[in-house]
Amino acid sequence: MLFTEIKNTTNSFDFNQISEERKTILQPLVDYIQNKVDNKQPIRLNLICTHNSRRSHLSQVWAQTAAANYNIQNVSSYSGGTEATALFPMVAETLQHSGFKVKAISEGLNPVYSIKFASNELPVIGFSKTYDDDFNPESEFVAIMTCSQADGGCPFIAGAEKRIPITFEDPKVSDGTPKQKEVYLERSLQIGTEMFYVFSQIKQ
Repeated sequence: MLFTEIKNTTNSFDFNQISEERKTILQPLVDYIQNKVDNKQPIRLNLICTHNSRRSHLSQVWAQTAAANYNIQNVSSYSGGTEATALFPMVAETLQHSGFKVKAISEGLNPVYSIKFASNELPVIGFSKTYDDDFNPESEFVAIMTCSQADGGCPFIAGAEKRIPITFEDPKVSDGTPKQKEVYLERSLQIGTEMFYVFSQIKQ
């Protein structure tokens, strides 16, 4: 069971707002997950962006939450970048706003966060790392490119069974402006809606 506040957030997700063009972009991920479910194989998602600081983390957290919500078993969501920086603090704040329990478990230049979406589920561990970091799977995973820069700069991801571009606009453009919170929340909710749509399509 998701935390009540997250459940309230997800109740506002409207799949009808996802354009047909966007659903076409999401379909290869639906197909990949469905194939794994059909063959009773583990599902490993590695969500990749340039700095592993914003969109890839939001995608990782919402994908894991969506899998739990629709009771799709054996899903492990990871994230990584083409370089490591740090999880941007506004990402943690945005997730807290939607009901996630976020706790910093280490400080420093690249802090580590525990991000919980349900009382009895493992937290997502959020910190910035490269996509091929030891923390992430080295094979039998799908590489989901969440930003166009990483998509263009990484035509090949070693170990990936499949590479799927599902890119999102960067909320970073709002940093330092009065609209920052609003833009981050809007991007987070878009990613959440699309990840929930993907998992809602899986037949068990």
